Amino acid sequence: MKSIRLAAAALALAVSIPALPAHAGEAVNLILNWTPTADHSPFYYAKAQGWYEKAGIDLTIESGKGSGVSSLKVGSGGSAFGIADLATMLVSKSKGADVMALMSIYANTGQTFYWLKSYGVNGPKDFPGHKIGNPPGDASRVMWPAFAKAAGIAADSVTFVNVGPTAKIAALKGHSVDIISDFYNEHDRKVIEFGNDLGFVNWKDIGLNPYGNSLIVNGAYLAKNPKLVHHFVGVTQKAFAACVENVDPCLKALLDNVSGLDKENQERQWERIKYLMTDEFTTTKALGWIDDARMKKDYELVQTYLGMEKPFDVETAFTTKMLDTSIKMDASKVKK
Repeated sequence: MKSIRLAAAALALAVSIPALPAHAGEAVNLILNWTPTADHSPFYYAKAQGWYEKAGIDLTIESGKGSGVSSLKVGSGGSAFGIADLATMLVSKSKGADVMALMSIYANTGQTFYWLKSYGVNGPKDFPGHKIGNPPGDASRVMWPAFAKAAGIAADSVTFVNVGPTAKIAALKGHSVDIISDFYNEHDRKVIEFGNDLGFVNWKDIGLNPYGNSLIVNGAYLAKNPKLVHHFVGVTQKAFAACVENVDPCLKALLDNVSGLDKENQERQWERIKYLMTDEFTTTKALGWIDDARMKKDYELVQTYLGMEKPFDVETAFTTKMLDTSIKMDASKVKK
């Protein structure tokens, strides 16, 4: 009976997102925050299923080089949609980027620092004097002053070293850096690699839990194409819900389009991602819900630690009006 209800719900959802006329199909670009991994698989799955196409959207998925880069590209109109860490997006908006958040993907922050205990690091208090490896556009580097203040250390007490997303583990293992930043969804890979020597701290553990990766849109594009944006968000919610239910076809779509990924690692990632997607709002209001109060706190965090070049009303930085409230995060699928 459960499978019948799920099938009926999926059919109802498909009907609720009417296809636009074939001639109305529009080329749409989505720039990711980094190279594609499991958290991006719903986009590839929905594209493979033809869901975006049926909604009149000819979607191109572009690899990214950090949330700072994706925020600026979307904010300048170079890409209609993007994926970015929300705090990083707020920084970009304060610098004039015309950008707005539509849907949270990580309701909990995925930002995590990792180190090896054998290098003499046992926690954030030991970070001073050490080298942190991450890419220059990485959200954790943009927001480092916030972490440093919350951890009670000086922001200029560490040295950042440019390390590409796929080279972080090798850099840590080779001791070219002492600490790396990474998303929590990659946690298991480092546990397997380093075992009991691995130390880590998720930003939530020191009281910082800003929204993480989110779907963002260019403001002018939204104003000009509200129906298309509504369709895009609805299809994306539908895809994430389908992948929560069964990730296998989603990872197949990802692996069919992206080379060099290990299937088992992506499966482990997805289990962590489901945890990051889950909070009291995504399970009761809508999958991808962005809460007003939390956004105000995120704005205050950015304003306090980084400063706003041009302050703005945080209400102009996000909208939940494009979300389909019939689609909710299924917490029963999240492993404790």
